[in-house]
Parts: sequence; structure tokens; C-alpha cells
Amino acid sequence: MDARLEGVADAFEARDFEAALASADALLRDVPDSAEALHYRAAALVEVGRLEDAGKAYGAALKMAPEDLEILFGAAEFLVCRTGEDREAVEEGLEWCGRGRKLAQRDDDVELVYEFLLLEGMGLNQLGECESALKILDQALTHMPRSPDAQLERGIALFELCRFAPAQEAFERVLKDAPDEAWAHHYLGLVAERRGDAKEAKKRFLRAQTLAPEELPPPVALEEEAFDRAVEDAMRALPSQVKQYMDNVTLAVEDLPSDEDLLGQQPPLSPCILGVFRGTPVGERSVMDAADHFPPSIVLYQKNLERFARTREELIEQIGITVMHEVGHLMGLDEDDLWERGLD
Repeated sequence: MDARLEGVADAFEARDFEAALASADALLRDVPDSAEALHYRAAALVEVGRLEDAGKAYGAALKMAPEDLEILFGAAEFLVCRTGEDREAVEEGLEWCGRGRKLAQRDDDVELVYEFLLLEGMGLNQLGECESALKILDQALTHMPRSPDAQLERGIALFELCRFAPAQEAFERVLKDAPDEAWAHHYLGLVAERRGDAKEAKKRFLRAQTLAPEELPPPVALEEEAFDRAVEDAMRALPSQVKQYMDNVTLAVEDLPSDEDLLGQQPPLSPCILGVFRGTPVGERSVMDAADHFPPSIVLYQKNLERFARTREELIEQIGITVMHEVGHLMGLDEDDLWERGLD
């Protein structure tokens, strides 16, 4: 069996994932209780895009070998990094991270403790729990102080918390050890853009796009007239029962969210938000509250929207989704409600 397992491993290392999958399947037909073969099968399924099958394979492997650190890490990484924006999957991945980290600490495996901490920080950032992510990433950096990956995630957490100066320091520290880290350049561009340094922002964005053109393509730009038309179309598409509440709502388009908007609540809003609702939701207004006498407003952030989309069609669609999202806040829905409706 060892020779056959080595064949699976060799195919996987050669990035011939279909061959690795076929070899793992053949091995499992003869040795169905091979946790290692199941692990390779799960990893190969991820690489060929069969994510649902990969999840089942990781589950089977963990059932067979619940304390195998490599399988635990593979399953956690799959759930945190490969399942898109599935919050429940990320939360499950964080549970596996915690379990794996404890086992790695028990075994004095410093490298794996660090890897689990880094993955946990990434997952917490994805969930918007950036304060918790900072604490975890600081722990990771105690194990690997020069880690560009942990420093990058730490910078992202700081950026999302609107702590722009320390975020800039973190990204600059990343580039000292990893000068071609595209995301560090990208985030430095975002920081420069927020402080009004257009020249520096352009330089950083261009460098990031050159280093990682697939991950960081140029933003999709819409001329002002086309952007306004897309917003108007989104407003016209609102359900009739919602439109009755829109008479006194102003709708504006701005380049980026202001510090006032971001820091108006705790934790702060992400600097990359696509839009914001300002005011008191319908049903919560009071004649006794002076603030409720001001008309509510919805603001869309054009630069963030243009960076979010990959195509003109996707941008126009996202404008509509963002309008609906903010109208949802007007109607009193919170982020969990909007997520359940596919409007997160």
C-alpha cells in the first residue's frame, strides 16, 4: 500500500490532480480505511473544483482519523479558504482550527500551531471579527515573527478596523520580506487613496495588478451617466410595497465612505463597504427624537463598487443588490436578515 500511496502523493505534487484522484479512488477500493488516501482524495477534489465532494471526503477522513493534524489542517483550510462566502463553513473551519491548534500544542509542533493560528486569523477576518483576528494573529507572530502572511492578515484586520496608520506600517513590513506581495501593495493603495494621495494609490494599484492580474484586475469603471442610470434602474425595480417608504429618502453616490460614516458605530464599518443607510429604520422612528426629523438617506460608494465587480454587467447587478441591501436596513433588517436573503 505504501508504494501506491506514494504514487498518489507523486501525482498530487506534480499537480496532476485528476491522476491523483483516480489513484486515490483505486487505492480506497482496496483499502477503504486508509485515512491518508482519503485525505489526498479530498485535497484532489478541491483542486478539480468538486467542492461538495471534497467536503464529504474531508468529513470521512476526519471521522476515521480525528486527531490527524494534517487532515485537520486540510479540512480547516478547505472550509476557511475554499468555500467562498459561506459563513457557516468558515465557522466550522474555525472550530477545526481550534481543535487542531490544541493538538499541535500538545505535540509541541510549533510550526503547525502557527499555521492553525494564521488560518484562524484569516477566518475571523472573513467573518468581520477583526478584533479577535488581531489577537490570534499576534499570537501567530510570536511563533513566526517574520511571517509575511501573518503580518499581511494583521494589516488587513487593522485596515478593516479603520486603524489606517498601523495598517500601513504592517503592509510596509510585509514588503520588506516579501516585496512582491500583491495584496500588500493593493492595501497600501487603498490607504493612500483614503488619505487623498492619488499618485501613490495609482502606483500601488498598478503594481498589485501587475503582480496578481487574476486576483486584482483593474476596476470596472462606469461613466457618471451610466452609473446614475444603473442606480435609477435599481430604484425602479424595488417592490411596490417598499417604494411607499422611499419618498423622503435621499439617494447619493460618493467615491468612498467618510471616516464619520465608518466610525459611527463599534466595531467600525469596513472601508470597503459598497453602501450605507443613514437614519432610523421605518418602525423605529419617534416624534420625540430630534434626529428622526431628518430625512434618511442611502449612499452608494462608487469606487468600492467598481473594485468589487469583474465586469460591467456584474457592476450593474451589484448596484441593484446594494440598493436593495440598504433599503433592507431602511425597513429594519439587520445583517443576518440580509444574509439569509442573499443581500449581504
